[in-house]
Amino acid sequence: EVQLQASGGGLVQAGGSLRLSCAASGFTFDDYAIGWFRQAPGKEREGISFSDKRGGGAYYTDSVKGRFIISRDNSKSTVYLQMNDLKPEDTAVYYCATDARSYGRPWYMARGMEYWGKGTLVTVSS
Repeated sequence: EVQLQASGGGLVQAGGSLRLSCAASGFTFDDYAIGWFRQAPGKEREGISFSDKRGGGAYYTDSVKGRFIISRDNSKSTVYLQMNDLKPEDTAVYYCATDARSYGRPWYMARGMEYWGKGTLVTVSS
């Protein structure tokens, strides 16, 4: 059974940093891409970062590019999202997700992925 668990959220002041973790189980980790998504209150879910399978590279949406860094530790089946220079507009519930299909990053970022973990709340105060 595919399982994902996001953690690491919390309350931080603007300009601060947080590192989110996404622990995965139930599948061969390196064979799957992992995406980070967020949903702010009253807004649609947004795909913000993506780590492709088998060393295929990383992607960031423009709003987080240069501030967030995605990395993965295949030995721990964990993906991290280092979030720096946080802004109040980064306040959201953050989710990690994965997918067994082969639709590709643009599809996933726009439409979401097949398996989701429970979210972790990030609150950035001004």
